[in-house]
This record gives sequence, C-alpha cells and structure tokens, in this order.
Amino acid sequence: MILLDTSFLIRSLVAGSAQDRQLRHWLIDKESVGISSIAWAEFLCGPVQPAMIEAVTRFVTVRAAFDEDDALLAAQLFNGSGRRRGSLADCMIAATAIRARAALATANVADFRRFCSAGLELATD
Repeated sequence: MILLDTSFLIRSLVAGSAQDRQLRHWLIDKESVGISSIAWAEFLCGPVQPAMIEAVTRFVTVRAAFDEDDALLAAQLFNGSGRRRGSLADCMIAATAIRARAALATANVADFRRFCSAGLELATD
C-alpha cells in the first residue's frame, strides 16, 4: 500500500506533474492508494473545492486512522528528531505509515527521510 502525504496529493492534482504521472502509474498497476487521517485533514483545510474532494475520494480509497500506538510513535519521532517547530504533523503521518507498513509518497522527501531509520519506507518511482 502507498499512503500519500498532503504535499504529494496536492501536486498530483496538477495535470502532467511528476506526482500526477506517478499516481496514475500506481493506479494503473492497481496499487492500493490511501492517506492518513492526519494528511487528509491537512488536505481538507484547503483551500479546496467540494468537487475536488469528491474526485480525490474516488482514487484515494483508504483512510488510515491515527491511533494510540501512532501517537506514541509520533511523539518518539518528534522528540528524537529535535522537536522541530511545525514538524509534529509530519511525525504523525510518518508514524501512521510505519504502523500500516505502507510506503509514504511525499513531495517533501527531506522532511521525511529522517524517519527512515525508524522504519519509514518512502515510495519511489
């Protein structure tokens, strides 16, 4: 399974972008594509039109919930990576992907690479 980060999802909505092409490739290959509830909330904060939300729900079919174990791992990731301001949501998204044993597709690889030692797999071409 591939979980999309908010940055990847937003860029995938731009026709012809690298993320659009990659997402289409995964969908053609029948890859399961989802999003963590944290990234979904970020996306819904928009600005985004209702028609776009409806379109996205057709191909992003899995919503990975954020649970108590994810909260514990996210806190460990946050504390272990320097408690950087504005990075808690990234830690939460990474924790969800690690628990789900899903690769994370992101347009901000540098923001997530530091979590690979904790078991995060980044989706690549």
